[in-house]
Amino acid sequence: MSLSIRNQIPGTVTSVTAGEAMATVRVRLDGGQELTAAITVDAVQELGLAQGSAVRALVKSTEVALASARVEGLSIRNQLPGTVREVAAGGAMAAVRVTVDGGELTAAITRDAVADLGLSAGSPVVALIKSTEVSLATV
Repeated sequence: MSLSIRNQIPGTVTSVTAGEAMATVRVRLDGGQELTAAITVDAVQELGLAQGSAVRALVKSTEVALASARVEGLSIRNQLPGTVREVAAGGAMAAVRVTVDGGELTAAITRDAVADLGLSAGSPVVALIKSTEVSLATV
């Protein structure tokens, strides 16, 4: 199956915490960073997720925000430090490719945000991703 989701990072499930309807799944990315996905308990069961399961974390580029440094006092659990590899700016929007340990992410952000953050190749950034915006696929 081919997907339009640009961000597909391999990792391994380290824990599953199930609630009544939703579960949080912690994933250690191949580069060693931790990522949390909030998915349904049904999805956990259907995918057969357990500690040690090989997965791909999937995130649409429109759901990746960028910051110039780690942000404290924020409910967003996933903050992945990285380095800007490339900025492709259009009239209103830009695609920013970020290298993180174990993979690469693309963030679709406004051209104004690129300018405000002073982003260019080599800039250090932190990719911010809400756990509810992370989908998981088994490998």
